[in-house]
Amino acid sequence: MDSHGAPPSGNVHGREGGVDAAAAVLQALREYATSEAATRRSSRDSMGMGETDLLALRYLLRAEAIGERVGPKDLSRVLGITTASTTSLIDRLVASGNVRREPHPTDRRSLVIVPTIATDSDVRAALGQMHRRMMDVAESMSADEARVVISFLHRMGSAMRDHRP
Repeated sequence: MDSHGAPPSGNVHGREGGVDAAAAVLQALREYATSEAATRRSSRDSMGMGETDLLALRYLLRAEAIGERVGPKDLSRVLGITTASTTSLIDRLVASGNVRREPHPTDRRSLVIVPTIATDSDVRAALGQMHRRMMDVAESMSADEARVVISFLHRMGSAMRDHRP
């Protein structure tokens, strides 16, 4: 294995070379997915929240960073959950001090959901080191390598979506 956990490049060949390259790629993808799932579980546990709660916070923090306002309907849509589940989610996040409900600045009938400053710090502490290590790996790639990886991941995502029942 090299410093990034990949097999040495000489060990992955087409079928005629011994090791099946496609099988090696899929195995590496599975190993990454397993590592990511374990890391996400650890992050959720350290923050004392569930998967959907952490996904909601990450979405809210990204939206806030670009000046986007997020309402309950936006969270429902992005997370793929019902409005009742969204209400429960927001109630939990408000009770834990992670978000605030605020009046929408231009629509008196609507609310926006805003992450607290403490939440930004907590998420950065829980995910910051992992994100930095991931960025280091991504930044070490050449532009050509990045294009290949991006294309592969987009095609793999399409293959997964096309398989859904």
